[in-house]
Amino acid sequence: MAHDLDQIVDTAQRAFADAADNTALENEKARFLGKSGQLTELLKGLGKLDAETRKAEGARINAAKQAIEAALTGRRQALADALLNQRLAAEAIDVTLPGRRAATGTLHPVMQTRERVEQIFSSIGFDVADGPEIETDWFNFSALNSPENHPARSMQDTFYVDAKDEGGRPLLLRTHTSPMQVRYAKLHRPPIKVIVPGRTYRVDSDATHSPMFNQVEGLWIDENVSFADLKGVYTDFLRQFFERDDIVVRFRPSYFPFTEPSAEIDMKFEAGAQAGRWLEISGSGQVHPTVIRNMGLDPERYIGFAFGSGLERLTMLRYGVQDLRPFFDGDLRFLRQFA
Repeated sequence: MAHDLDQIVDTAQRAFADAADNTALENEKARFLGKSGQLTELLKGLGKLDAETRKAEGARINAAKQAIEAALTGRRQALADALLNQRLAAEAIDVTLPGRRAATGTLHPVMQTRERVEQIFSSIGFDVADGPEIETDWFNFSALNSPENHPARSMQDTFYVDAKDEGGRPLLLRTHTSPMQVRYAKLHRPPIKVIVPGRTYRVDSDATHSPMFNQVEGLWIDENVSFADLKGVYTDFLRQFFERDDIVVRFRPSYFPFTEPSAEIDMKFEAGAQAGRWLEISGSGQVHPTVIRNMGLDPERYIGFAFGSGLERLTMLRYGVQDLRPFFDGDLRFLRQFA
């Protein structure tokens, strides 16, 4: 019996060592330790022996079983180590290569313009306000001297919302940030100095227009604010924004229902690639008495000016971009130029 056990252990050790993978190893395990394995059959035969012999033979069989199980565990570990080493070799990292830096984001060029505009006007005492993008017809048009059926409304093709406010008035996506003139003035007493940057919406789309665009509204209301103040403030703003002093500004008579008199603001550079060209940059004017009255103020006492500038327009002029649409296409090759 002892000779048979030694032979079984030796055979098992060699069989385990020759197993090329876990499947083959488990098959060899069943051959020796399974329900019909060689050691299992020997253990079943112990019942036929007398007590003294059974005890001695049982001890030898258990010793053989422990030796086989030790060989099995060793081979399992060896196969696991080999598989790990194979994976490590396949997934090895070449530490001599330069590391990949995490991609860093940056503000969109139009948002960079917005921050720049806010900084410039804040430095001369203007507050920065924000307002709702879904606006009432009254604040967007009527309060700004464009009552229902007024022909000036046709200047702004509008996105109306399929809903109404508490007073039953239609809602729309604001066509400009000018509604904040009346909203802000109702919450603040003069002197009022504020800019209102934000998104606006019109049914318009071409190389220089987008259905959604960003605008900044400027408003200064006090007892003695003149066109001279408007010209001084806006000319100084342009020179700071473009970081050059060779900017000439002109006010060209125009029409806006919420200002009277009204003017388009044009500018030109005296030097550089765009020298000599007049470029329309903003609409402006003295706030209309009706709008002053809708603010809850006395137009006989208070006067002021307002202007509205497109942030995309300012961005295009600052960087020499001719087409508005790439700002909204999401092409990172274009946007990274402004990082």
